[in-house]
Amino acid sequence: MYLRHCLCRKHWTLGLRIFLLVGFFALWELAAQMGWIEDFIFSSPSRISATLVSLAQSGDLWLHVSTSVWETIVGFTLGTVLGIIFAIFLWWSPFVAHVLEPYLVVLSALPKTALGPIFIVWMGAGSGAIITMTLAISLIVTILDMHNGFLATDSEKIALLKTLGANRPQILFKLVLPANLTTMVNVLKVNVGLSWVGVIMGEFLVSKAGLGYLIVYGSQVFKMDLVMCSVLILALCAAGMYQCILWLEKGLKIYMGVTL
Repeated sequence: MYLRHCLCRKHWTLGLRIFLLVGFFALWELAAQMGWIEDFIFSSPSRISATLVSLAQSGDLWLHVSTSVWETIVGFTLGTVLGIIFAIFLWWSPFVAHVLEPYLVVLSALPKTALGPIFIVWMGAGSGAIITMTLAISLIVTILDMHNGFLATDSEKIALLKTLGANRPQILFKLVLPANLTTMVNVLKVNVGLSWVGVIMGEFLVSKAGLGYLIVYGSQVFKMDLVMCSVLILALCAAGMYQCILWLEKGLKIYMGVTL
């Protein structure tokens, strides 16, 4: 009975989500067709569909989507991996962590758009500057979140391992890292959004292709259909990456359940 109730609730949730999405686009199209909104400014699902087909037929769609996705994946991977490694280093050396803490806080609060022109000069007007912008946005957040997670590891368990003769690497790999798998997954979820923000910001400043380039170009020539089409594609790509993280989280939960 309980399982049937959970399955029914799951189906209702999925159905309502689909209903809200379809209802939103239907209302948007109706408002444009009835003249309640100016479709030249607000666009409409039908105009966006026509723009999407035109991009696909011209071959530009794959170029711009693949460029942004590749830059996002590279920035996301580098930000996450380097952030975790640096957080481990800070956990390993509390003295260094205490020295660097104010600098990390300042870097976290610093608006990264201010560093955009510097990245362009350093890395050149290309994907290098965009990936660096993405790395700058996600790296510090990853370091701070993971380091806080490491510090929050149960001190009594650490003391028990020390009593049993465990050294620092053993404590790290046997206790600290496994205890923070949930924190890592949460960091991955946050970094999906931050990575896309970094890529789009970078493409706003300097790019020859990508979804950010399409958005800037469309706004400059006042093609709002192109802007809205790019935004919707961006939302789908970000949702796809986020769903991959959810699948990873589910797999980790199953693995941890089996191992426990």
